[in-house]
Amino acid sequence: MPFACAAFAALLLSACANTTPPGEIGSSTRGPVVSDPPQVAPEKTSYAFEPFTGAPGNIADSLASDIGNEARSQGLTLVRRVGAPATYRVNGYLSATGNQSSVTLFYVFDVVDNAGNRVHRIVGQESASGTSGDPWSGVDGDTLNRTAKRTVAALRAWTYR
Repeated sequence: MPFACAAFAALLLSACANTTPPGEIGSSTRGPVVSDPPQVAPEKTSYAFEPFTGAPGNIADSLASDIGNEARSQGLTLVRRVGAPATYRVNGYLSATGNQSSVTLFYVFDVVDNAGNRVHRIVGQESASGTSGDPWSGVDGDTLNRTAKRTVAALRAWTYR
C-alpha cells in the first residue's frame, strides 16, 4: 500500500510539471526546432552567446571559440562583450555521457529575445570515441567543431528563413 500511495503521489506531481517529453534518442543529431523567423532583418541581427551551462571550462572555452570562428565564416554577427547589446541572447546547455566505447555530447541552445522569451531552440548530439572515467575527457576538438558547425548552420538557417 505505501508503494501505491507513493506512485500515485508521483503521478499527481508529474501532471503539475510544465515539461516537454524528451525527443528521440539514438539519432546522431537532431535538427533545429521549428519556430517563428526573426523579426529583425537578417543582416541587422546580432547574437550574444552567454556562458555555457554544464560543461567544464576548457570544453566551454573551446566550443565558444569554434562557434565564433564558424559564425564569422557563415556571416553571422556575434557580440563578444558581456552585457553588450544584441538582438538575441543564446543560452547553451551541454552534457556528456559515455562508456569505454563511445561518448555522446548533448547540446541545447535557446535563442531568447531581449524580454527573455525563448524564440528558437537548437538541439543535437555528437558522438566521439569512448574513454574510461569522465566522459568529458572523450569530447575532443573534432566533436566540438562539429557541434559548432551544426549549431551555427541551424542558427543561420533560422535567421535567413
